[in-house]
Amino acid sequence: MSDAVGGFSHLDSEGRARMVDVGDKDATRRRAVARARVTMSAETARALVGGTVAKGDVLAVARVAGIQGAKRTSELIPLCHPLMLSSVSVDLTVGDAWVDIEAVAETVERTGVEMEALTACSLAALTVYDMCKAMDRSMSITEVALWEKSGGRSGSWSRET
Repeated sequence: MSDAVGGFSHLDSEGRARMVDVGDKDATRRRAVARARVTMSAETARALVGGTVAKGDVLAVARVAGIQGAKRTSELIPLCHPLMLSSVSVDLTVGDAWVDIEAVAETVERTGVEMEALTACSLAALTVYDMCKAMDRSMSITEVALWEKSGGRSGSWSRET
């Protein structure tokens, strides 16, 4: 396989997309934390807390959607390696006019779990939107970002607040 050029590991020397070869890397414990926010009306947030959203338990369904999404990340993102995840958690916290989502993905693998954590967060947020859209079309999914990662050659990283 051709070497990557231009600092992009997913491109070969001719600029074509490729899956990165991780065969020479050591399997290490890896962890990633991603966060997102769904902004909404105060009325929608109250309905979430009160359990009165017509489609059911939004937070429980969003949690399961996020976990399922993390497990299927390599099917959704073309050049992402399939990983055996050791754990995924998705926590949702309802505020006055928002839902904060935090997803944590962990594995012992040759490549990181940042995409799995970000996918979990994104799908949980999309599920909140889907289940509440009949009440509130003005919702926004914002602030989707990686907050921490650890493991692998590059070591630990965290977003400055």
